[in-house]
Amino acid sequence: MSGAEAVMDDPRAAAAVAAALAEDVGAGDATTLALVDPEARATGEVIAREPCRVAGAAVGRAVLQRVDPGLEVELVTPDGAEVAPGGTILTVRGRAASILTAERTALNFMQRLCGVATLTARFVAAVREFGTLILDTRKTTPNLRLFEKYAVRCGGGTNHRFGLYDRVLVKDNHRRLWQGGDPDRLDLAVAAARRAYPGLAVEIEVESVAECVSALRGRPEWIMLDNMGCAMMRECVALCRGVARTEASGGITLERAREVASTGVDAISLGCLTHSAPSVDLSLEWRAV
Repeated sequence: MSGAEAVMDDPRAAAAVAAALAEDVGAGDATTLALVDPEARATGEVIAREPCRVAGAAVGRAVLQRVDPGLEVELVTPDGAEVAPGGTILTVRGRAASILTAERTALNFMQRLCGVATLTARFVAAVREFGTLILDTRKTTPNLRLFEKYAVRCGGGTNHRFGLYDRVLVKDNHRRLWQGGDPDRLDLAVAAARRAYPGLAVEIEVESVAECVSALRGRPEWIMLDNMGCAMMRECVALCRGVARTEASGGITLERAREVASTGVDAISLGCLTHSAPSVDLSLEWRAV
């Protein structure tokens, strides 16, 4: 899924939108039902209060049109584009009561996803000269992974595995439970994983040069270099060249990203993209009532 429309083509997206509206609206929008003429019409626009990378405009539109299919929604700034403070992301025209009922849920999705995309874009810019991939992780909000990983793509990042089912990733806790966790025989763990799931890429986490050498004998597709200093990373990258791709991981900050990329790693994975991205300040303002 790459376009603004594609994220809403997944049935899980529609279900998440429906659940979010049910949580907020419940038996009905009491304030709007009490005070707003159901036939009143208005035009509103979603405005960015700070510079950001847009993501989730199509999700906002889906929220608005689920409340009222008659609402006309125009995506002014598409997902993946930059918007300046005061810039319009979308406009909506139709029944004012419907817009009011959908407003908060639409903004909640959009401000969260713009935040993820904006933070991702900053990391992508920091490592651009090295061609390093910026990867997300599974550290996502439950039931919002589809949207958050989409927002990472809007920010120029690349999705890592979506879930537990689409890649074998042997981490430290798996290793400790596998045949005693012998660090000198990580190649056997790679081989066992490949036998069990021959159709999936195999990645294994290592924490030292010796573990990297051990894992490489099994020829995994990826080696995760976890919590390493840059000198050790460079040594492991040299060992892996032509055998396995390398992914740096473990608390890497925006300030340190460029230095890590300079080691030659193929990718940097960052849980912070989805678990710590601050939401962007957005608001819905009436253009005409």
